[in-house]
Order: sequence, then structure tokens, then C-alpha cells
Amino acid sequence: MRVPTVRIRRTGPGTTPGRRRIGLGVGSILAAVTLALVPLPDGADQARAATTGTSAVTKSGAKGPYDDFSDLEVTVHQTQGLRWQGVKVSWTGGKPAPKTPAKHNFLQIMQCWGDDPVKGPDRTQCEFGNEARIPPGTGRQVSPTTDPVETDDFETDRFGATFVPFKPVSGPATTTSLESTYFTAGDTNSLSWLPNDGNGEGEAVFEMKSALESEYLGCGARKASSGAVRPCWLVVVPRGEHEPDGGSEARPNLTSALSLSNWNQRIVFRLDFEPVATACDPDKPERVIMGSELATDAVTAWQSELCRTGTHRFTYTQSGESHAREAVLTPGAGAPGLAMTLDPVQPAEGAAQVVHAPVAISGLTVAFVWMYEKESFNYTPLKELKLNQRLLAKALTQSYPSSLVSSQDPVPAYLSGNPKYIGGDPEFLKLNPGFAGADFKSPIGMVITSENTDSARMMWEYILADPDAKNFLEGKKDPWGMKVNPEYLEDGVISDSLDYFPKADLTPTNVPCSGGAAGLTMARTGQEVVPYATDMHDGAVKIRRGDIGTAFECTANQNLTKWATVERATPVDQRQMGIVDNVSAWRYQLNAAALPDADGQYVKPAGASLLKAVSQMPDSQVAGVKKPAPARMRDGAYPLTAVVYAASSLEQAKDARQDYARVIRYAADKGQTQGTANGQLPYGYAPLPPALRLQAERAADRLEKGVPDPGDGPSTDTPGPGGAAHGGTGGDTAVSGLSGGTGTGGLTGGPAEGAAGGTAGSAAGPGGADAPSSSVAPTETDPAKQNVARSGGLTPSEVLGLIRWVLLGVLIAGGVAALAGPVMLRLSARTAGSG
Repeated sequence: MRVPTVRIRRTGPGTTPGRRRIGLGVGSILAAVTLALVPLPDGADQARAATTGTSAVTKSGAKGPYDDFSDLEVTVHQTQGLRWQGVKVSWTGGKPAPKTPAKHNFLQIMQCWGDDPVKGPDRTQCEFGNEARIPPGTGRQVSPTTDPVETDDFETDRFGATFVPFKPVSGPATTTSLESTYFTAGDTNSLSWLPNDGNGEGEAVFEMKSALESEYLGCGARKASSGAVRPCWLVVVPRGEHEPDGGSEARPNLTSALSLSNWNQRIVFRLDFEPVATACDPDKPERVIMGSELATDAVTAWQSELCRTGTHRFTYTQSGESHAREAVLTPGAGAPGLAMTLDPVQPAEGAAQVVHAPVAISGLTVAFVWMYEKESFNYTPLKELKLNQRLLAKALTQSYPSSLVSSQDPVPAYLSGNPKYIGGDPEFLKLNPGFAGADFKSPIGMVITSENTDSARMMWEYILADPDAKNFLEGKKDPWGMKVNPEYLEDGVISDSLDYFPKADLTPTNVPCSGGAAGLTMARTGQEVVPYATDMHDGAVKIRRGDIGTAFECTANQNLTKWATVERATPVDQRQMGIVDNVSAWRYQLNAAALPDADGQYVKPAGASLLKAVSQMPDSQVAGVKKPAPARMRDGAYPLTAVVYAASSLEQAKDARQDYARVIRYAADKGQTQGTANGQLPYGYAPLPPALRLQAERAADRLEKGVPDPGDGPSTDTPGPGGAAHGGTGGDTAVSGLSGGTGTGGLTGGPAEGAAGGTAGSAAGPGGADAPSSSVAPTETDPAKQNVARSGGLTPSEVLGLIRWVLLGVLIAGGVAALAGPVMLRLSARTAGSG
């Protein structure tokens, strides 16, 4: 901001001191007036992000007997505040992996426990081996025959194989190199083969697991005598062009990362996990909260702080929003008293009133992990992806044959002419001209949940609002001749009121089962090829692992048959895509597809784009409750944005209302500080703008009182877009269940006390909302380094405003003082003369 300056002319030799003081005084007053009139810079009324420190750590390798890793630098982009999540690991300074089948110049990564703060873990304390498809250098077998420096601290199994046992935090050590007591090919997080790219660089996302997922590692649960949580460790083992005996890494069977010569080259990173044990007394009475998965991460992050400072503990039951809305209308002992929902709760006429308070901003992400070969044996992650509504419609209607049959099976006749994979669709290639991968190395389908949700309906509204997508779903071919799966042309299968993702094509393919009696078969459908995920969090984990549970074949034991799932892909062959919530996408470091807004601009889910969408949302049927409007988002607003509301009936006992009001107050205040610690707002949400926080606080007040404030009347000072006041209509607290077509403070619905005349409207004016507070879509993958908006405190406009008025006062005081001296001197001189 350039502030106009008032130039003070320097006094010449003939200027008197009095005139100089008068000039200074006049100048000070003019400067004060100018300062008061200068407008604040655009956007100064918005809260800006405050940058925190980083927990990223970079370490270098060392020179070994045969390979020099001293130029290698490895960065773990988050080492503190960890939980079950993905963390980016990147590296530079290595040698390029060969563009041949030879396996050398790669990294191996594993998570370990160990209580020595100086030495870190030993090799028996690391989760490693048991990976699917047996990538190079995996397993726990070691031998002095292949490694001259190998010691005798290994074990020998009953088959005579020598191996490094895994020793868990508690429990017996493993007794063979292939034992899967603690981790299996389907759930291990070790990464045995991460080849360097053509520049000797690379990156991967490592799945960190706490003690809740991997009790045998105890991360976040092991404590020192002081009560502090003990660290865990990430171990990176670089591999070069030689084996421990000096031979070439081109051998078909490489030695394990745990073989002592390889282990001696390890690079060790300390990992600090958040405590997994809460301080909440299990004997405290329970209050139940129920509802949307879009609120799950936020509520579970707040639980421990809410319990610590209150008389009750709060449990969260994740469900479809419609179930939560029904449950909250019948409060009682043990029943949910607070519902997390996107759509408002609308009680029947004459029923108890319901208060709505905004508590979180999130949305849906079309998330993906997509590795492909840019050149032979040169593996590259696809990071930028555009998808339009028609491509989404194709994927969600099983119109790509890959979502129904295996690569060896013929394409069903009713889908003949359709590209088998999305990567071969001309429309996809037109939108993504930089994609150079093979079509058959594409995600085979869209990972989705079967739950009935408000967010699923939002997705269908978004798709069906696009004419091209709507025409496709009604049977019109796209310009390249692709047609919709005819199973979705049945009446009522697809509509803008649909609140789930159907798998309508159940056409069976008979599959012969191996083993057992002859002639045994199973009928495979699209549900075996692309199974439903349990929920969106489960879908995000499956996408991150590159393993969605696909089953093409069946096995039999005597006359019992079962599906045999496809083995988990190695990191360089992982390709999966699905619809998940924003927070799960951020948590597991999934890539996000860019989707078109109403202007045709492709937008990713990020803090700024989420908040811009909130500012454009209209009211729902209940004034003050914003409705997702995916087809109306413009100017870079992310279409699949949603505001989560906490809804609570006033027909509850006073102590219950007080407890749930405290949840809302916490959510609107400390719960909007972003971070990784318990009690904070997880990354992937956007912090509530100030006006929505104020709305939540007022809703909490009214919930605690048990009735809406009858004296509000139509609001005349509710903040609107950019924080400006709007007069006439609208209120700032949404309460459903009040009488008359009009209401006070955003009240609508059936008969009740306290209804007043006037027109109910949006808390922020029609179609408007509060100014966005900040971006929470950091470009850094280390959440501790990402810009975060702090809850509480002052926005830049408030700070600048305070500074401006302080300076104004100083300048005026200085000006008055400068003028007072000469004026008093003249008055005294006149008085003396008259005397």
C-alpha cells in the first residue's frame, strides 16, 4: 500500500522558529487527515496466513566401500506431529537408475521403533519385507556368504535359512523370514524399490503408521519414565551399483536392505508422533455426536480437548447425514444430541426447533495416485490432471470396460467401441495433452463408497448441471462415439437427487476357480473388479497403497470357493483414483484432479478456492444455512465445496444443551487453528471466516438458552461479502422450526414462540458470504510448514486499523502541540502589550 505523504518544506535562513512550528503543526494535521481517508489495501479485511516453522529434515548419505552416496540428499518433509498419514520423501544427488531391467541406484525405506535416542533403531526393530510381488532387495534373509561383514546376530529358521527376525515392542520375535504375524503384503508400509529418475532424483509418499495401526511399532504410545512419548524412526537405505561383496547389483536376486553392509549405509530420521492415548477419563458420562464423514477428522481432533476441559466425553458416530438428521430430532438418553450435516435439519411443523452452527469447511476431492513410464524403466508420477463432468459421468457409470472385466477378458458387447481405459479416451487425452502413458496403465475404475450422503448428491448435481454430461447420461454419444453403459439408462437410476453412487451393472462373468473340485465357478461382476470402499477415509488409504481389493480370479478348497484379490502393486506401478473427502486426500498426500467451475476454469481444492466457493453459496431452505451450489461456482471457486453444520434440537435437557453449545464454541474458536496437534483443525479444511465463526458463537448462545432470542428482529448489521454490513433482511443464526413465512435471525418453519415479522434471509445477504480468511492449500507437503490461519487474534485490516488510528492520534496531538506554542506566545505578547 502506498500512503500519500505530506511534504514539509525545509525552512530557510529567514524563517522564524514560530513559523517552523506552525508549518510542522499544519503538516501533522494534514498527514493525519490523509491517513484517515486512505482506504485499506484490497483484501486487508481478510485474515492472512501465518507461517509456522517446518519439521522437514534433510540428511546426506555417506561414501561406502563400493558406492559413494555422499552427494545424496534425502528430505523427509514432516517429522513431527505425526499420525496415520502419508509423508513425502524426496531425494536428489543420486545416480540415475538404468533404463534396462537391471535393478540398481534406488532407495529402500522402512519405519522402525527403538528407544536409543542416539543410535536409533537396530535392524530387528524395523518393519521390512513381506512385500507383494517381491521387489528387488526385499525380505529379511541375510548371509555371510553374500555379505562379508555380516555378523552372527541373525537367526536360522527350521529350513536352514538365515534371517534377521522382527522384534516387536511386545510379543515374540518372528521365527522365519516370511512370517506374517505382524505385517503382511497387503498392509506393510515398507518400500523396497524406489528407483532414481533420469536425474538421480525421486520422490515417494511413505505411509506413516501409529500404534493404533501398528501396535508392534508402538509409535505414539511408548513413553519414557518422564511421560514423554518416545520417538520412532524412518530408515532410508540407499542402494548403488554394487552388492556387499563388490559384485554387480545386476544380479537377479539382490541382498536385503537389512544385510549388514547395506544397513551400514542407512540414513536415519527421528519421527515424533502425536500421543495416541487420550487424557479423557473413560468413566466420564458420554455425549454422542453423529453425522457427516466430512466432519470426522475435525471432531476426532477436538475430542481430547473437549473432554479435558469438560464434565463429559464426546463420541462421534460417522453416518450418512440423513440418518444424523433423523436421530437429532428425537433426543434422549444416549441418543445423539448434535448432528453434523451439510443440508439443514427441518423438523415437522410444531416440533422442537433446531439450531444450526457452521463448524467446518471441506468438500470432495477426485484423488489419484498414477505412476507411468515416461520412457522405458523411467517411472514418473502423474501430478496434474483435469477431469470434466462428462469424464466423471463415464467413470461413475461403469462405461469404461476396465471397471467390469480384466485386461484379458473381451469387452462386453454392449460397451463395444468404448475405450477400455480412461487413459485411452480421446476426451481425456484432449484435456490432458501432457499425458504420455499407455492407456492400459490407467486406473481401472473410480473408488467410491456406498453410503447415502449429502456430498454424493452434490457430486451428481455438479455432473448433471453440465449439458454435455447430462446428454451423455441420457444416451447421447460423445463426439468420439463413446456411449453410456445402458444399465444406467433405466428410469430413476441417475438423478440430481441421487445421494449415493450406484453400481448398476451387475452383468456376471463366470470365472473357473483353481484348486478344489473340478467345474467350480464364481460369478464376477463390477463389484469384484472395483469394490466399494467402507468410507472415504478407507478409499483414500486404498488409493495411497495402490490396492483397492480387485478380484479377477477365484480359488477353491474342496467345495468352498472364494475370491483371490490381485496382489498389491509395487510403488512404480500404482494407479488408482477415487472420490474422497478433502481432508483424507491431504492426509495421505493424494494428488487432486482439477475440475471446471462455471467459467470453465479448472480448479483444485485449496483453501482459497474453498473459501471463495463459500462466499458464493446461496442459502438453503433454512436461511443462514449455506447450500452447496457446484454449478454456480465462478472465478476460481472450487465446485465441490461444502460447509458442515452442527445441528442441535432445543428440546434437550439444559445440561445437554450446555455441553453441545460448548462443542460449537470450541469449534468456532480454538478449533479453527490449523495444525497437527490434538485440538487443532486438521489440514484439508479451510478455517471458518470471521462472520461464520460469529454465527456459530451466536448459535451456541441460543442453544444454551434453549430458545431463540425473541428480541433479535431482522438483522441490520450482519456482515456480508467482504465484511460489509447488509441491512433489511437476514439473520446470522439459522434456527429451523419457527412459525410464519418470516422470522427473526434467519428463522423459518412451523409454529413456535418468538417469531416476528419481516423477511428471513441469508446471514450474508442473498448468494453472498463472508470474505475468505485464508488459503489452507499449502504447496508444501510438510503440514508444519504450510501456511495456516490462526484462530482468534486480529485480521490485517483490524491491525492496520488500530495502527492507523494510533498514528492519527499521535499526528493530531503533535500538530496541536506544534501550533499551541506559537499561538500562546502571540497571545502572551498581546497581553503584555495591552498591559
